[in-house]
Amino acid sequence: MSEDLLYFFYDLIQYLINGIAQGSIYALVALGYTMVYGIIKLINFAHGEFYMIGAFIGFYLISAGHPFGVSLLLAMTGAGLIAVVVERFFYRPIRHAGRIPALITALGTSFFFQYLGQGLIGADPKPFPKVIDKKTYQFGEVFIEKTQVIIIISTFILMALLYWLVNHTKTGKAMRATSYDKNAAELMGIDTNKIISFTFFIGAFMAGAAGVLVGMYYNTVEPMMGLIPGLKAFIAAVLGGIGIIPGAVVGGLVLGVAENLVVGFWVSTYRDAISFFILIIILLVKPAGLLGKNIKEKV
Repeated sequence: MSEDLLYFFYDLIQYLINGIAQGSIYALVALGYTMVYGIIKLINFAHGEFYMIGAFIGFYLISAGHPFGVSLLLAMTGAGLIAVVVERFFYRPIRHAGRIPALITALGTSFFFQYLGQGLIGADPKPFPKVIDKKTYQFGEVFIEKTQVIIIISTFILMALLYWLVNHTKTGKAMRATSYDKNAAELMGIDTNKIISFTFFIGAFMAGAAGVLVGMYYNTVEPMMGLIPGLKAFIAAVLGGIGIIPGAVVGGLVLGVAENLVVGFWVSTYRDAISFFILIIILLVKPAGLLGKNIKEKV
């Protein structure tokens, strides 16, 4: 093997690792999109703000001297509780008004949190407190940062817990029943309002974790930080098949890897463009997503 080819493979592995770390974040946020859509067919464009809220809760708790693990758990819980409040007072009253009013409400909620954050905290980025020692592991010419390892491991632990919750608990069975047929679930005695609120909580819980992990990785947080990742996570959810939990994971990882390959082997300024290009292609070729199935409906 020539030296040039060897270094090409080193670069390829490096960008794949970077892409998996980035894609893990997209996947965590995309899970919230896909769970909420699966339950009530709402595209919650305010979901990226729960990611931002979790990041800031973690920022202030760690700055106050609380341990990282405790701060992470409280940030996730805080983001989840705010999502429950948003669902109860913003979305529930217009749940039966149609999809367009719900979509407009979601966009308005997103802007509300963005500018509320700027008004209360300020628009300037805040340096995230140091929580772990910077360490890099080297394997030949491939480098893996300790923070990347933490992000990937944390993401897959949370995803495994979500899989267990949805598929092996009574609450998960109620969530699947509500997703399949809300009216029938109510007739069987399921409190669908509580299930919907719980779904919002779990989605924002995951997004809050992503916010803290990103703050730790990039060493900065700011009130507009949820805008682009929120859009990327929506693309990841559509790419994998919105409403399908494994699809959100697959879509997030594919998107993260694609972005990093573009940065490494093409032009870094096309990083965001490739995400929307992938969205256009998937909508043209397979609108149901990579793991989705086309379903015929009578109208």
